[in-house]
Amino acid sequence: MKKIAVVFASAGLLALAACGEKPANETANASNAVVENVVENAANASENAANAAENAANAAANVAENASNAK
Repeated sequence: MKKIAVVFASAGLLALAACGEKPANETANASNAVVENVVENAANASENAANAAENAANAAANVAENASNAK
């Protein structure tokens, strides 16, 4: 969904540039905010994936430890 917002923001800026108009600061700021949100969301997704991998490794270690303790 965020990628679509980036596309529309970029398209809006390009449309203004094609008309010879300078984009308003509000438009530029909104576009920058969208890009920052996309980057932040990507970083969060990466961190969440790393946490999920760590949790899976911990769960596997716990299963192995419990199996060895059960003997």
